[in-house]
Amino acid sequence: MTPSPVASSAQSPRPNLAFRRLRGQRSPGEFAAAVRRAAREIGERVSCDARYIGRVEAGEIRCPNYAYERVFLHMFPGRSLTDLGFAPRSAVRGRAARPAEPVPLAHTEFEFPHHDEESDVRRRAFMTGGTATVAIASLAPLGIAADGTAARAARSTVAGHGGRAAPEAGVGAVEEAIRRIRLLDDRHGADGLYKRAAAPLRTAFALLDAGTAAPGTAERLQAGAGELAISVGWLAHDSGRFDDARSHYAEALATARVAGDPALEAHAFCNTAFLARDAGRPREAVRAAQAATRVAAQLASPRLLSLLALREAGGWAGLGDRRGCERALARAQALFARGRSDDDPEWMTFYGEAELEGLEAQCYSALGDWTRAARHARRAAALQDPHFTRNIALYTAELADDLARAGQPDEAASAGMRALHLLTEVQSSRIQSMLATTARVLLPHRRASGVSAFLEQHASAPRTA
Repeated sequence: MTPSPVASSAQSPRPNLAFRRLRGQRSPGEFAAAVRRAAREIGERVSCDARYIGRVEAGEIRCPNYAYERVFLHMFPGRSLTDLGFAPRSAVRGRAARPAEPVPLAHTEFEFPHHDEESDVRRRAFMTGGTATVAIASLAPLGIAADGTAARAARSTVAGHGGRAAPEAGVGAVEEAIRRIRLLDDRHGADGLYKRAAAPLRTAFALLDAGTAAPGTAERLQAGAGELAISVGWLAHDSGRFDDARSHYAEALATARVAGDPALEAHAFCNTAFLARDAGRPREAVRAAQAATRVAAQLASPRLLSLLALREAGGWAGLGDRRGCERALARAQALFARGRSDDDPEWMTFYGEAELEGLEAQCYSALGDWTRAARHARRAAALQDPHFTRNIALYTAELADDLARAGQPDEAASAGMRALHLLTEVQSSRIQSMLATTARVLLPHRRASGVSAFLEQHASAPRTA
């Protein structure tokens, strides 16, 4: 039977030669860096890397999302999307453009649009039903079944395609799942996302275990599965499921070792160090951060090394070693001052001056230097990009706790109220736990009007189930 034109198109994407010509002599990585710079010029935020450029040039992305569209049109003024080799948006979204057969994770070529009907639906769902609802609304397009059948669906899809087409289609969907999970976490926190995000992880490893991908696709799939394991591990970590997080990070580390992928290995060790600190194992945090630093030395990213120095500093602070902590902090600041690099990993978009200040605040808090910790936490909250709502809530909660312990109850209560207000948009067990501790510290000052209002508001605030 002769395949239909639609089915043939779905299985064999047409290379985007026009876009490839625009890249010229630049490498995919160099061109991705130019895209990120152009995005910053117009106030957009895109996570563009060499893989994304490769997907565009291979024809896997027939039409970019709205953020990328604005960036590309800014880079190449006077040209339309079709001039850049993309299909009209209506053709991609139309029924005739859909694949003839389902693929794992409901493969899609779109990231979250910034200003469209789908965004409004997710926003209304979040405001009316909490983070669990927004997780369902936002991850449902990825084909995540509530009963956890995604992995079985992946295996059946592999079989249905004779073991050939599914990995090529699925790897793009795995990468899309990583971007979606990170975006939702930045805006709304981890609680409510974790259980939904575990299904695409099972699907990714089912595809990897099938062993039917071509070498280039297999490498992308290994990297994607490892990064997805870290993303899901972080959701477990931030929602207080430390044992689950440890398991996911270990899975990512094993994947990195098998694949010989130093970038993935450094990321896995980085998160392992952070988890160890939060779980009360500071010496393990120091060892994991130092292991990550050894691996990352070959990656030419000062910002990554800076973050790893901060992870090490957190471990030293947990051990009560002020000298070791401040040496690591000085190293982190010096590396950070070298600026961004084209070799910075995609997942590090969160790491800017605000995060540097926030992690310093956590170090001084662990050392019991509350006044200095509060100074850094205040800077962190003021400097944070509004996109990272969860981090603003986190820094504000840190500020409240540091001020309370520094003997400034009125200011602490004021910061605590701001953090509680942000928790109407963010669901994070970690932040809720911090505010509960602050409330206990402020109890002796409950007769003060500001403190009383905070304690009442905190007592009536909803808790994550």
